[in-house]
Amino acid sequence: MIKHTLCGLSLLALLLTPAEANARPVSYPGGWTFMAMNDADRNMLHFNYTFTPFLSLGYGAEHMRDDQFQMHTVQMNNLLKRWNQKASQGNLYLKSGLGAAYSDNAPHDHGWQPAAFAGIAADWENRRYYVSYENRAVWAGDISHSFMQKARVGIAPYIGDYGDLHTWFMLQVNHDPEDADKFTVTPLVRLFKGDYLMEAGVSNQGKILFNMTARF
Repeated sequence: MIKHTLCGLSLLALLLTPAEANARPVSYPGGWTFMAMNDADRNMLHFNYTFTPFLSLGYGAEHMRDDQFQMHTVQMNNLLKRWNQKASQGNLYLKSGLGAAYSDNAPHDHGWQPAAFAGIAADWENRRYYVSYENRAVWAGDISHSFMQKARVGIAPYIGDYGDLHTWFMLQVNHDPEDADKFTVTPLVRLFKGDYLMEAGVSNQGKILFNMTARF
C-alpha cells in the first residue's frame, strides 16, 4: 500500500509541478529545488534547500519498482568543483544520503532497514553540446545492495536567447550490473524555460522516462 501511495504522489507531482532550467542538485543560496524523476527502475521525489554555493540538504523518497522496496533519506549534495569558461561550464558533485528502507515483500514483510547511498555526478555543457555521467551505490540493510551508473550526451538544435524555450535532444545510457537487462538506452527530449524543466523519453525496452524540476 505504501509503495502505491508513493507512486501516486510522484505522478501527482509530475502533473502539478513545473520544472527548472538546470536540474543540478545545488542551487543559489536560499533557493529551493524540487525534482520528480521517473525512469525504467524507480520513481523519486526530492526537494532541497541550498545553504551555500557548495551545499544543499533535503529529503528524498524513492520507490524501486524491480526490487519492490522504498527508501526515505536525508540527502546532502556537495559541489566539489566548478569550471567556468567563457562559453561553457563543468561541475562535479558528491551526492549522499542516510535514512531507512521499507519492504512489504517476503521475507522483509513490513520491515524497516537502515539505508544509505553515495555517488558522484559530473556534467559539462556549452550552448550547443551537453555531456554528463553519474553513479550511485545503495545499501539498504538486507533488503537490497546495488550499483548503477548512467551517461548522457545531448545537442541543442537551435541556440535560444535568455528567456526563450530551450530544447535539447539527448541520449541516455544506463548500466545496472545486477539487472537482467544490464544496459538501457533512452532517447529523450529536454525542454526548459526560465526556472522550469521537463524531460521525456522512451527506452529501448519500451519504458517511459519522465522528469520534472522546479527551482524557487
